Amino acid sequence: MSRSHRWSLYVALLLILTLLLAACAQPATPAPAKKLEIFSWWTAGGEAEGLEAMFTVYRQKYPGVEIINAAVAGGAGAQAKAVLKTRMLGGDPPDSFQVHGGAELIDTWVKTGYMEDITDLWKSEGWMDKFPKQLIDLVSHEGKIYSVPVNVHRGNVLWYNKKIFDQYGLQPPTTFDEFFQVAEALKAKGVTPLALGDKLKWEAAHLFETVLAGVLGAEKYRGLWTGQTPWTGPEVAKAFEIFGRMLDYVNEDHAAHTWDSATQLVLDGKAAMTIMGDWSHGYFLSKGAKPGVDYGWVPAPNNKGLFMVVTDTFGLPKKAPHREQAIAWLKVCGSKEGQEAFNPKKGSICARLDCDRSKFDVYLQSSMDDFARDQLIPSEVHGSAAPEGFATAFNDIIFNFVTSRDAKAAMEALQKACVENKMCK
Repeated sequence: MSRSHRWSLYVALLLILTLLLAACAQPATPAPAKKLEIFSWWTAGGEAEGLEAMFTVYRQKYPGVEIINAAVAGGAGAQAKAVLKTRMLGGDPPDSFQVHGGAELIDTWVKTGYMEDITDLWKSEGWMDKFPKQLIDLVSHEGKIYSVPVNVHRGNVLWYNKKIFDQYGLQPPTTFDEFFQVAEALKAKGVTPLALGDKLKWEAAHLFETVLAGVLGAEKYRGLWTGQTPWTGPEVAKAFEIFGRMLDYVNEDHAAHTWDSATQLVLDGKAAMTIMGDWSHGYFLSKGAKPGVDYGWVPAPNNKGLFMVVTDTFGLPKKAPHREQAIAWLKVCGSKEGQEAFNPKKGSICARLDCDRSKFDVYLQSSMDDFARDQLIPSEVHGSAAPEGFATAFNDIIFNFVTSRDAKAAMEALQKACVENKMCK
């Protein structure tokens, strides 16, 4: 071999070696990151902060997982539920999604075959004696458990601006008669008595269901959702009469507001009261307001001794894209650590029975006490009392009443919806 040929071979070998070394120096392509997509409607104030607190617990327990927060704005899930239905029916489920315990979970997703049975998870995590039986029942069907309650909210609370009430020497109303007396006194002072934001419809329906409970009492109220109490009866007519009177005291621009902006009206002193679930408490806290100083609370009028239960839960959809991460999420949801991180910020109490009471503020401790002793009643608007078809009709009918004030038409429409959804005969 000539010298020139040897030199060419040497150069070629050197080039190959250089390329091999360069290839070895390149970092290996990273493995695809683990992901977890959580679908909810928690985007406002304390609810968003609470969700992020639970994400923090998850990240600590399961590092290296990318959390996709697929929240869709709109209190009570008005928009989110429509988006979720499109995804679920289209075969594109999130890894886990927020759903109210009761009919919303069972009728919409369990009976139709979209959820996995997670009874074994409950047993392996030792949860069976850590949650109240009535909450386990709300997420169960035919003896199997399908979801994990993360909280308990109270739906029937009247919130008031404490400074306004102190300024005018008023006491928060606990009965319908007291409500109208206070409302008249506030109106005479030029203060909007009751803040309402019914831009998404459900907010007016929420107010109305507290009136129904106050007029009918626990047993007859429960009977509305089982066909035992007729929607065309005199008690419901009385509830519409009272509801109509209440609407005479709300802010004129109520149709432009949602629940959180209506709550802000109370905080700003532009209205004196609002009737909303205790997610309003979480909202107040997120704005730096102090319970018992800036705002106070009592049960909605005539609702003393009644606790309207709203519980948010998370389950495991069939075909969840990241099933392993979804199961880990459910473990966080059901854990003492996860619930203690989430609920104080959300403005709710733990669904578990063993949370540290000292981690909760004065309002939430009062809610714990009421939950333990009051009669528990379901919420139609928030999914525990009736199927989704009736809930949609209920929201529309009450929203139309706000404008029409036609109680007879509303009652007949509600009875018709009750029959169509097989709740009534």
